[in-house]
Amino acid sequence: MQIKEAAIARKFHGLPPLTTLAVFEAAARSASFKQAADELNVTTGAVSRQIKALEDELGVRLFQRDKSGVNLTPPGQDLFSEVAASFARCADAIRAVKSERAFESVTFACTDAFATAWLMPRMPDFWSRYPGVSINYFVSDNVRDFRNTEIDLFIRPATGAWPNEETHPLFEDLIYPVAGPRFAELHDPIKADSLKDLPLLHIDWSNPDWPLWQDFLQATSVSFHALRGVRFSKYVLMLSAAEADQGIALGWHSLVHPLIQQGKLLRVTTLSMRDPIGFCIAWNRKKPLSNAATLFKSWLIEQATEIAQTSGVAA
Repeated sequence: MQIKEAAIARKFHGLPPLTTLAVFEAAARSASFKQAADELNVTTGAVSRQIKALEDELGVRLFQRDKSGVNLTPPGQDLFSEVAASFARCADAIRAVKSERAFESVTFACTDAFATAWLMPRMPDFWSRYPGVSINYFVSDNVRDFRNTEIDLFIRPATGAWPNEETHPLFEDLIYPVAGPRFAELHDPIKADSLKDLPLLHIDWSNPDWPLWQDFLQATSVSFHALRGVRFSKYVLMLSAAEADQGIALGWHSLVHPLIQQGKLLRVTTLSMRDPIGFCIAWNRKKPLSNAATLFKSWLIEQATEIAQTSGVAA
């Protein structure tokens, strides 16, 4: 005799059908009924009907619908947080049973700049110390993607508070101008009041709180009007342009210090400012950290403390 999943969920746990919860989780995670339908290999109409049935059963609206798409209501956000965390714990348990080696994999999220300039040069140390732990990387410049339920740890700007999140300050930072050695030689001496007349490399941050050139010059009392230069959407690309002697970039010490040590970049002028934001390491408090994730978190904090000491800014 075939036992219906819906009957089991209702009889023993008082839950809506698990398939309905899975549809809700996919729709909430993607903020799109169409993307959820593609993921689950069903029609958009089927997703819409499942969501409506769930809303009718609970007696609350879970999504706000408009022409641009769908967004979670406050009750929907609360339900998504619980459902997503529960699914993630189930997934961890199933992976552990399959491999018979529990909690040896960590899914870690950060931006492209952090991964390339800060993390990768340091990872050999982690691999040598913890050869039994593997790290799965999720790299995105949109930090909102880091709320993906499969992510164990992530690095984000230390601004604001996110729901159901635990954080630990990673480090504060120092910001100063950097350029390629040939550029610095061609324009020697580069003085504070000459920066505004040189080609500057600008970054269009996805986070509007990060300082731009105009913020830096104002903070360091350098007068300016129009600023020359080109714009980049990725910080790593901008640093590559600075290495190629195309202009002067704002360097976050934590990210450019290895390039300065290698002679690929030079610090120009004595100007500097403290990063007003800093970085933190974060995780979902509803998803307990595994042993491997705890090891990786401790290692990240250790590395951050060392880089803070070289910058002269306390961690």
